[in-house]
Amino acid sequence: MTAVFEMAGVVKSYGRAVVVGPIDFSVPPGTTTALIGPSGAGKSTLLRMLNGLIWPDSGTVRFRGRPLDAAELQEIRRQIGYVVQGGALFPHLDVRENVSLVARWLHWHPTKIAARIEELTAIARLPRDALRRLPRQLSGGQAQRVSLMRALMLDPEVLLLDEPLGALDPMTRFDLQEDLRDAFARLRKTVVMVTHDLAEAAFLAARAVLLRDGRIAQEGPVEELGRAPADEFVARFVRAHRRSP
Repeated sequence: MTAVFEMAGVVKSYGRAVVVGPIDFSVPPGTTTALIGPSGAGKSTLLRMLNGLIWPDSGTVRFRGRPLDAAELQEIRRQIGYVVQGGALFPHLDVRENVSLVARWLHWHPTKIAARIEELTAIARLPRDALRRLPRQLSGGQAQRVSLMRALMLDPEVLLLDEPLGALDPMTRFDLQEDLRDAFARLRKTVVMVTHDLAEAAFLAARAVLLRDGRIAQEGPVEELGRAPADEFVARFVRAHRRSP
């Protein structure tokens, strides 16, 4: 079975600082993978290289068996939904306009757009009366739900999420974790998400990739990090999260 993403010998540096690599990494289809690790471990940089927002200095990134190519990137990104912390919504567009922006650019029929927004409103559990609001009129949790809707608008096969819940209060975060897990199970997408939170990774993902200083410290089922840590760093990382309030 062809991996959705593959990285082979990938290295990324800024100046003299190597922030990722060398890394060999793959994402199986239909799975949810959590990229976890302390701040500065390279999680977001790795994620952004998967959809060509950042290019490696060396090594190869493949999508569906083919190397990422700048000439094909626009088409590839239509197959990849992307959600970032805070939502990154356009402030002058209401929710419907934010969600449907790319679909309108692709000249979808208005009836098709309306039907898809209706479907996504249910999936994201967004109140229907929020559809005409501007981003400044949304709560933090609602903005993240809208960002998820926008990422899913074209029905991509892959979702990339860069700490989507990191800036939310605990109650809102708890509710969104529940809703994200339900959405992942229902939609059966390939998901790669960045999180600092081991408990969140265990709740949402079947597989974890723990990074340290831009390299993979351990990868596999989330529960294995605690049951069979690869080294003292992994053991300390797990203990630190168990002691977190």
